[in-house]
Amino acid sequence: MSGTFLRLACTATVATQAVLVPAPAAAAPQPQRSVSQLLTDLQTLYRQTEQATETYNATAVKLQRQRAEVSRLDGELARARLTLLDSRSDAGRLARRQYQSADGLGPYVRVLLAPDPQTALDEGHVVGELARAQARAVNRLSATERTKDTVARAARRALDAQLTLAEQQKKQQDAVRTKLAAVERLLAGLTPAQLAAIAALEQRGVAEAQHKLTTAGSPPANRQASPEGARAVRYALDQLGKPYAWGAQGPRSYDCSGLTTQAWRHAGRPIPRTSQEQWQRLRRIPLGQLRPGDLVVYFPDATHVAMYVGNGKVVQAPRPGARIQVSPLASYPVLGAVRPDGQAPVTEAR
Repeated sequence: MSGTFLRLACTATVATQAVLVPAPAAAAPQPQRSVSQLLTDLQTLYRQTEQATETYNATAVKLQRQRAEVSRLDGELARARLTLLDSRSDAGRLARRQYQSADGLGPYVRVLLAPDPQTALDEGHVVGELARAQARAVNRLSATERTKDTVARAARRALDAQLTLAEQQKKQQDAVRTKLAAVERLLAGLTPAQLAAIAALEQRGVAEAQHKLTTAGSPPANRQASPEGARAVRYALDQLGKPYAWGAQGPRSYDCSGLTTQAWRHAGRPIPRTSQEQWQRLRRIPLGQLRPGDLVVYFPDATHVAMYVGNGKVVQAPRPGARIQVSPLASYPVLGAVRPDGQAPVTEAR
């Protein structure tokens, strides 16, 4: 099926095209649902799946950063322990040297009894230097002990945070699988005639949305892509036909933000991983200023993203069960657009 456009697909004008879900022979009669209701159910499940996927992706990014922090702190802790070992060795050597040079006499007595008072004074100076060196070694030892303890506590907290994120990611993974299973159950209960009717209704909704976009003057004129944008578009178009897979970033499959992230990474400009972060952190532009390579973000909570390729079209990984394809810009309810490169004017996006 083509891309989904939720707001138009559920209008009363198509509610009269009723195709009933066949009830199992041994089960109680199922409530009758029209094509528009079935489409709404599918759209809702697909959107919930993509919301869960983007949440999972965001946690995966946090977990990756946390693992890097744990690794950094582990290295710092290992270095602190080596430094502490060296400090303890230095302090021990100084203590032994001072013990071996001690003769039980105070400095004044040694001066009075020495054959050469100057020699005694020189020896006293050496002993004093040893004492000061030992004091410095002890101070370094104490500071290194404190550093090691501080780093050890930070490493422990970082590891705890990593374990928490890993547990959170597991729950989110289960949530995605639950949503996907619900989609599969709904699709398994539909006849070929119902699937065809849903696809036709969906296509009509997209066509109406695209027409409204055109008549409103929002579709952008044919603008030239930046060099980076052109590279990103080429990469995205090279992925046509590859399957959607939640959490995937290629090269065999992608989810929606995985495709846009990798396309721009191959263009030489890394961008945030999730559609929400792309919407929040990249520069927003009006739809009328779109140029190839810009990203179109969908739904009020920014849970879907596609790449504009020109002529009112986007390339996208649309949803589970579909393949990367070129679709009308209005395949979903548009939230706005962002530009990963260049200095677009700061204008409120549609």
